[in-house]
Parts: sequence; structure tokens; C-alpha cells
Amino acid sequence: MNATAAPIRRQIHPPPVPPSPFPYNPGSMLSVQDLNLEAVGYLLSRATELEGMDPLVRDRILLKRRIALLFYESSTRTRTSFELAAKALGADTTLVSSLSSSIEKGESLKDTGLTLRALGAEAIILRHNSSGAPWLLEQCTHLPVLNAGDGMHEHPTQALLDLRTILQRLRHGADQVDAGTLAGVTITIVGDILHSRVARSNMLLLPRLGAEVLVCGPTQLLPEVTATMGPGIRIERDFDAALRRSQVVMMLRIQAERLAGLQLDLEEYKADYQLTGQRLASLAPEAVVMHPGPIIRGLEVTAGVADGPQSAILDQVSNGVAIRMAVVERALLAQEGRV
Repeated sequence: MNATAAPIRRQIHPPPVPPSPFPYNPGSMLSVQDLNLEAVGYLLSRATELEGMDPLVRDRILLKRRIALLFYESSTRTRTSFELAAKALGADTTLVSSLSSSIEKGESLKDTGLTLRALGAEAIILRHNSSGAPWLLEQCTHLPVLNAGDGMHEHPTQALLDLRTILQRLRHGADQVDAGTLAGVTITIVGDILHSRVARSNMLLLPRLGAEVLVCGPTQLLPEVTATMGPGIRIERDFDAALRRSQVVMMLRIQAERLAGLQLDLEEYKADYQLTGQRLASLAPEAVVMHPGPIIRGLEVTAGVADGPQSAILDQVSNGVAIRMAVVERALLAQEGRV
């Protein structure tokens, strides 16, 4: 061998950059953007099928499958409807809250998720006060993760149940959807847009079906934006003007826990943005009234409106169970290729 010969150099090619790994699990629902319109239509129609199914047949679909509800924030509607939905399919559920677990001692989300997986959880339903937490949990566990609300980011199942409610009221409950299903429908979302994950998920979903979405609120809760908000979405500061155009009005509470020192004149807010019976009757006498809850009666909406004939608020709550049955079923069966 020639001692002076140059050493052989292997040409190293960097590996191709893989596509985004999220979601890792086909059963996960981290964002409404994970769903194309075909998948949205499937969940709507499956919710209707499950809702009408014989309970003794339905509760064998996920018989004895294990689902963990991991809730870092308080919840009534979302937590209860997810739990009822899972149990209606026959699954066993366990609730882990930040006030009654090792989370209170400082355990990380990663370690809590890995512990739940080691204990036999087959899916995790997560509500967390930090935006992006469901992505981290799925990355750590590779289990199907259902986003039940992450910080100020998203609440995808709320957007689905809101869509089902709108379709029941305006489209006779149509389950098959396309880009024109809500053409000609104007939906106004009013209140604390800045902090609302519900508003964000609805803004990501409803325009894809042809709806025009108006977001309405004071500058403190709906800052001016220079970048586009996306097709089909625009700001309307004048609540009365928005109401005149609306077939649906979705009221939001002021999220006092997220205001971080921001001061609001509540009397001025009520004068400008409260939905009263008089305002509704004169400006939008046929509009559907919605609210994701919890309602602060006498602030964003009066009791008469919340309990009135145009209110679909309790319909939203009921639809939460049906939609979440479909979502929970998908979470556990998608990875098996059964949905």
C-alpha cells in the first residue's frame, strides 16, 4: 500500500428533512387543521350514528379500553362530556387533575404523560394552560392525544360541536359538508377574542365551509392586526352593525384569569357589546345565539337572551357528548385502521 496515498473520504449526504411529525398518532386531534373536510364530515355523521345507537351495542365499541383525562385547568362541560362520551362507548376513564396528583408537586407534563402510558392509558385527553402542550405530550408518549383546550391556542372539539349546532339550526342537521355548506352565512364572534381558544378554532374551521366570520370587540380584547386574518374573516368593532348582518352570534365571556392586569370599564363594555333582548329583537330577530360557556349572566349576555328561544347554548352542550363520542372512537380505532 502506498503510504503517501490520500485517505479515502466518504461523501456524507445529510438526511432529507422529514415532513412535520405531527400528529404522530392518526387518532390524535391537536388542531382543527388536522382535519380535512372529509374528516370533518365523517365525525359529524359518526356522531349522529353513535347518538342514535342502542346503548347496549354502543358500549361494546371501546369495551374496557383505558382513557386518561389530564386536566390542568378547571372544566365542567368539556371534562364531563368527554368522560360521558368515553363511558358511553364502554371505555374506562380516570381523571388526573393538577390539584390531586403529582403535578401539584412539580412533576412535568412529560413525566406525567409517560406515567399514564406506563399505567396502561391508551389515549390522553388533555386540557392545559400552556399553548402547544398537546403537541409536547404526543411527542413524548406517541399515544393518541385529544386537545381539550391549550392555553389561548385552540379547542378543536368545541369548534366541531359548534359546527354541528349551526348545521342543526340552519341546515337541518346536514352531516355531509363541503366548501359551500355555510355559503351566505355570517357568524359574529363577540367579546374576548384575544384570549379565546374557542374563537381561534372556529375561525380556522368555519370559513373553510364558506361562512363569513366577523370578530367583534374592544381593542383591548381584539387588537388591530396588520397581517391578514385569513379568508372569510374580518374585524367589525360596531356590534350593532355586525348583528344586522348575522345569522349566528357567538358570545364569549371576558377571561379575567388571563387579563394580566388589563383594565376594562365593564359598564362601557356592556353598553357596547352586551347582547340584550332589545338589541337582539331589533337587529337580529332570527339569529341563533351561541356561547361556549361558562356564561357570565348580566355581563356579555342577559339572562333573557341566554334562556330565550333563539338560544342554542344547551344544544351546544348536548352536541358536545355526541361529537366527543366520535372523536374518542376515532382516537382509539384510527391507529388500528378501523376508522
